[in-house]
Parts: sequence; structure tokens; C-alpha cells
Amino acid sequence: MGPIDYEFTGRLWLYPGEAGWHFVTLPAHIADQIDEAVGDRAGFGSIPVRVTIGATTWSTSLFPDKASASFVLPIKKQVRRDEHHEVGSSVRVRLRHDGEGA
Repeated sequence: MGPIDYEFTGRLWLYPGEAGWHFVTLPAHIADQIDEAVGDRAGFGSIPVRVTIGATTWSTSLFPDKASASFVLPIKKQVRRDEHHEVGSSVRVRLRHDGEGA
């Protein structure tokens, strides 16, 4: 299977705790499609992806989130700063998965 592209809008939120991680939760229908395409995963169940928000593109991973029954996408500080996003912002995400499992 070749690369799979997705686009969605989600809200930026802050994980409660000392680390201060910021995330966007994937819509359920996209998470279901990715989960089906990937199948079994190693380690923490992370899935490598390439992400674009605004003019910024970087490689990261999606992480499964039991609370939302979806995946969460970490948004690093430099991206938040460069693209002018803060907690509660509506974030337009373009995401590419290579279509391969772990």
C-alpha cells in the first residue's frame, strides 16, 4: 500500500502534567482508517507520520489514546510558535502515513 493522506481540523489541547505536551486528537473516522491500514504495531503503539500545519512540515508519530478511542498528534513548541497556535486553537492538519505497519 502506498502513502495515505488525510486532512482534518482539530483543537489544540494541553496534556495535564509537568511535561506540558500539546496535542490534537484525530477525528474518530480518520483514526479508524489509520488503525485499519496499519494493523499490528510495536512498542507504545505509535505510528510514524509526516505532518503539515500551515507552512511547517515535520516527522513525528501518532500515539493511541484510550480516553478518546483515537490517536493523538503531538504538536511541538516550535510549530505552535511558528504557526501562531495556542491551547484551544483550531488547527488544520495535513497528515501522511506511508501505508505500512510497524
